[in-house]
Amino acid sequence: MIMDERRKKELIFEYRNRKPEKGIICFKCIAVNESFLMASNDTKASLNSVSAKLSMGFPPNKRLLQLWKTYGVNGFELSVIHTLKYDDPSLDYSEKLEKLLEECLESDKNASRIWR
Repeated sequence: MIMDERRKKELIFEYRNRKPEKGIICFKCIAVNESFLMASNDTKASLNSVSAKLSMGFPPNKRLLQLWKTYGVNGFELSVIHTLKYDDPSLDYSEKLEKLLEECLESDKNASRIWR
């Protein structure tokens, strides 16, 4: 079935103007109380992406991968610990996200970056 041009344009417009949740994601190993944090422009996509990479053995962080292999997905609490409020999805919020990540890392001595 071929999509008509009008519907295609609508879908493209919706995608370009979507407002994904931006913030800080956390993979917390419950057994050892270690957290791994990352700033994200799309928290849901990042949680899925990092989980998939860990499940395939791709090490975004050697310690995180080691714990993932030891305790498995059920040994982790995956969450969004902070969200960034924003209005314009076309603007770059990297600096604000990085600042938020630094604040989170400073406030939790058991936390480190997912990507080293």
